[in-house]
Amino acid sequence: MKTLYIMRHGEKEIKDINDYEINLTQEGTKQVTQLSKQLKEANIKPDLILSSPSIRTRQTAQIIADELNYEKNIHYSEVLYQAFLNELIEVITYTFDNVNTLFLIGHNPSIASFVSSFVGFKQKFEMGAVLKIQFNVNSWLDIKQSNAKFISYNL
Repeated sequence: MKTLYIMRHGEKEIKDINDYEINLTQEGTKQVTQLSKQLKEANIKPDLILSSPSIRTRQTAQIIADELNYEKNIHYSEVLYQAFLNELIEVITYTFDNVNTLFLIGHNPSIASFVSSFVGFKQKFEMGAVLKIQFNVNSWLDIKQSNAKFISYNL
């Protein structure tokens, strides 16, 4: 069994600067901190945190890692920054099989496309939200719609 927590970064500033360099807002930081406390209460222990390297996703990933006492390195994948659906799937399927719980932090529209394709989730995927999917497989290479099960949205 493989478990994927897929999260969209927290609320971002609206600024006329390079999108890659946009920070979380103060509200976004509070929102992610609150969510990370809920994840800790639910005893979530990721084997790997994988994130886009943009500033807001780095900030989101660090808050999550700190609250969950994640002591490994957060892995940053440039592919996740402006990923197409097939690239997002590729990043997930290339995850080592000793990772049973993957926590991925990225961006729309790829996240919304992924959860729509794999578990039929059609609601708006809000900033700072997390969705949990379980795959009835032993290898990330084998994930597909037929073995994916929607578990929760925002816990």
